[in-house]
Amino acid sequence: MLNPLHLYRSAYRGLSPQVWLLSGVMLVNRCGTMVLPFLTLYMTQKLGFSVGQAGVVMALFGTGAIFGTYIGGQLTDRLGFYPVQLFSLFFGGLFLLAMQLVTSFPGLCVAAFCFTLLGDTFRPANSSAIAHYSTEVTRTRAFSLNRLAINLGWAVGGGLGGYLAHIDYSLLFWVDGLTCIAAALVLWLALPNPNRPRTTRSTPLAPGSSPQAPAPTPNGTPPAQSQSPYRDGPFLWTMFLTLLFVCAFVLMFSLLPLYFKQTFGLTEAQIGGLMSFNGLLIVVVEMALVYGIEARWPQARQKMPIISLGILLTGLAYLVLLVNAWAGWALVTILLLTVGEMLAMPFMQSLAVGRSTEQNRGQYMAVYSMAWAVSQLISPFAGAQLVSSSGFDALWWVAAGVCVLSAAGFWQLGKQTTGSAFITEP
Repeated sequence: MLNPLHLYRSAYRGLSPQVWLLSGVMLVNRCGTMVLPFLTLYMTQKLGFSVGQAGVVMALFGTGAIFGTYIGGQLTDRLGFYPVQLFSLFFGGLFLLAMQLVTSFPGLCVAAFCFTLLGDTFRPANSSAIAHYSTEVTRTRAFSLNRLAINLGWAVGGGLGGYLAHIDYSLLFWVDGLTCIAAALVLWLALPNPNRPRTTRSTPLAPGSSPQAPAPTPNGTPPAQSQSPYRDGPFLWTMFLTLLFVCAFVLMFSLLPLYFKQTFGLTEAQIGGLMSFNGLLIVVVEMALVYGIEARWPQARQKMPIISLGILLTGLAYLVLLVNAWAGWALVTILLLTVGEMLAMPFMQSLAVGRSTEQNRGQYMAVYSMAWAVSQLISPFAGAQLVSSSGFDALWWVAAGVCVLSAAGFWQLGKQTTGSAFITEP
């Protein structure tokens, strides 16, 4: 049994310097992420857009993200994760600086789509880089460290963004754009290009047909080098289960704050404090939690019940809102959502990486990122329609039901026999 101090020390040991550097780059980038959280307020209060027009722009943000992650995965497998990250950060920053000059509705629609089309190529490239610089033993913790940087950056950027927006909305574009460029410079100056050999787009080789072809996997699936993620049925099924979970989870950032305000009477500052609590708890707890789980259950198959538990806790978080209108349930909901997130998300991402190789990792990470992008596009819209027609209680029941379906799917994946398993142990 590990004591808490040893647990925390061990959680951060063994990670490569490159993983720490990539997480530092992510921290710099996320500390400046403040345009998106305040974009709706910017459009409605400064530009005079209607709520409907603002919704269209936000939908185009999500649409651009879907295409951006797909393109990013393709480019990562062709060019490598290093140039894709540099390109996305640097030119994404320049685009943000120029975006403040666009004030018309049609222009901002185009700008929103183009920005996320460009900026979200970073996601699969960054995930591929984290996987490249980590081992199978440290991979989940490496992704958790990256998530720690994201959450810490969001906490800093959100607080600073609110202050800057109060002064002048244009400051949001300046800070966000310049931190993107700064992150690109840190990456360029501190991390050398690994010069990963490119792969050619030749006809996929059958397993064992040449000395260069990788051996078939123990479960009989084609070797990952010759396999596209878009033809990998078990992987796509897992990403569908991930999409279901994320559809429920992202309600935390879209409709849950509105519910807190309307039902519990919480102020914007109180709601912001609850959201900050989510990020702070992840920063303090997740790395040690992931290390403890991996020390106790080292095999990937053993983590499927952990993922299922995290998803079920997410569903439970919404169900407690049905009890009564006591404001204390808001804190309970955020606590359950945060614990569920920490139990599910790090292992989901590690699962996706484990299905790939260096040659196709960018595409696999793109599909994982696309599951998030699609969820963030459809969940707020569908949820808002359901609330309008049937109320918030119906939304919480549906969210919990979706979580049960996702959890059951992941549980079943862990129960599959060796001959048909999604997971193959080393």
